[in-house]
Amino acid sequence: MADVIGPENEADLQAQIEEVEALSSIYGDEWCVIDEASRIFCIKISNDLEEPELTARLQIILPSDYPSRAPPIYQINAAWLRGPERAKLANSLEDLYVEHAGDSILYLWVEKIREFLLERCQSSETAAQPEMVNMTTEEEDHDEDAPDFRTLGLDAELAQLLMDPSHDEEVPPIKHGDAITDRRSTFQPHLAPVVTPRQVKMVLEKLMENKKIASATHNIYAYRILCEDRGGFLQDCEDDGETAAGGRLLHLLQILDVRNVMVVVSRWYGGVLLGPDRFKHINNCARNILVEEGYAASSDEATKPGAKTKRPKGKKTK
Repeated sequence: MADVIGPENEADLQAQIEEVEALSSIYGDEWCVIDEASRIFCIKISNDLEEPELTARLQIILPSDYPSRAPPIYQINAAWLRGPERAKLANSLEDLYVEHAGDSILYLWVEKIREFLLERCQSSETAAQPEMVNMTTEEEDHDEDAPDFRTLGLDAELAQLLMDPSHDEEVPPIKHGDAITDRRSTFQPHLAPVVTPRQVKMVLEKLMENKKIASATHNIYAYRILCEDRGGFLQDCEDDGETAAGGRLLHLLQILDVRNVMVVVSRWYGGVLLGPDRFKHINNCARNILVEEGYAASSDEATKPGAKTKRPKGKKTK
């Protein structure tokens, strides 16, 4: 059920708007809006050191009664953050919230995480660690004992929606579309139905088991998950080195109004620069497989009077 904004929430909503505007101004491209309607945001945080560099992603959901009565729901994504270190950082964020209860807290949280990264890099333990690879929100290897979203006991309904493991027992079925080749570069789409962030991670891991896909120059992806109880979407994307490609792919999913699906486009670079044509091929690949699997109408169907975007087909038994 979506939040109802009453008079008692108007001050909180205004405080959230002002805080988000300030954070966007302060952190620039590091600040990302995942779903504005559902108040879901993400920020990439680094330790400001060139060597060694550690990064983390803080994903945040702002409840309707934040900051007056509830803390943000948050998730810290970092492949290197496990066990005691994760618990220590989470406790420090919660202590900050208690200390500043009722106030906007996100800037303090971001800087606390940055301070934590800096301290870790300067510690003697860092020298013994292997080189860290920056991971996306979906690719993070979670500590099994750590919850995905921490809520301080508040807004548990939404947290349960995001953490619900009931759909995660099996990897969703993955479809592979037809490839497009241009000047020795090849683009191939892959599609899977997903209803939780955990399933997104599972699909990526399954794809990476394929040596050919794992060897692709770029594996660009985007997903949209409908949160019916919230009346909004959980969505994100990843360029994987192909700058701006993930955002364009997510924009396509939004235009087609598809839901509960992720699309991955693998590109094998052939040695010839394609310029803007590469984005055309990525989106054409994605559109083709969405049409083939019934998530979107074909171009001909879409131009017919009264045409509507298709919804996912039911699972086929093979």
